[in-house]
Amino acid sequence: MAAPLAHDPVPGASVPPNTPESGHAPDSAEASRLRLAPLHFSDPWRWLARGAADLIAAPGIALFYGVCFWGMALLLGWVFRSNPEYTMSIASGCLLLGPFLAMGLYDASRRRELGLKPELGRSIVCWDQHMGSMAMLVLVLMVLELIWGRASLVVFAVFFNTGMPSTTGVIQAVFNPENWEFVAVYTVVGGIFASLVFSIAVVSIPMILDRDTDAITAAITSIRVVLGHTGVMLFWGALITVLVALALWPWGLGLVLLGPWLGHATWHAYRGAVQWPGSSPASPEPTSTQA
Repeated sequence: MAAPLAHDPVPGASVPPNTPESGHAPDSAEASRLRLAPLHFSDPWRWLARGAADLIAAPGIALFYGVCFWGMALLLGWVFRSNPEYTMSIASGCLLLGPFLAMGLYDASRRRELGLKPELGRSIVCWDQHMGSMAMLVLVLMVLELIWGRASLVVFAVFFNTGMPSTTGVIQAVFNPENWEFVAVYTVVGGIFASLVFSIAVVSIPMILDRDTDAITAAITSIRVVLGHTGVMLFWGALITVLVALALWPWGLGLVLLGPWLGHATWHAYRGAVQWPGSSPASPEPTSTQA
């Protein structure tokens, strides 16, 4: 007789409050009592391992979202090569769509953690119960992205007073040792905005899905996690950056695997960093067994 899979519903198991399965409305006072869990430099590797387990447990869902991420990367690369002046506009669209796609992966990991079977159809529409908070958070991210783009144009204007360089000119400028001052300033400006976006989004979207908190509370909690565990979260961000850079070659094909993998891992990063009142720390990685 086959033993039940770890992600199958567990008979008699209670569903935690503040979840769609429980029908419990979120308590705003509860968010003020959450605690930040202690983190260690080994935790990002644990998040990746648990994300890989989720990916293997629901390969169809992972493939769907992986192809979506890959398509976004191909579109962005094509626009950058053919019409670089529209790159920021397309990037804004990707920034708008990306969090909603990522939320579907968080939903799959969350359901598996609850002992429920992940479902593609449910993951696609899981954001509809959190539209208000998601819209506000995405708006904040888009404003930051637009300011980031404007700051980048200012840097180009300062160092290239003859006009905005073409795509080839940008690549040549970046790899030209004589333009080290431009590269340094551009890197610092980009790093500041990238850090802001990362700090706001690193656990906020999983938190909105999990507890239906408002965007401001979720963003502040996310920033608290980064400020409270700066070293670990910088390591996590650097690890994500390196993995994404490797996945972009060739033709960004690696995003088909890496996109959903990081999505699942981000859910576990949230569960490992944030503890709610009355809840226990994140449970050990679920495993699937058969007799």
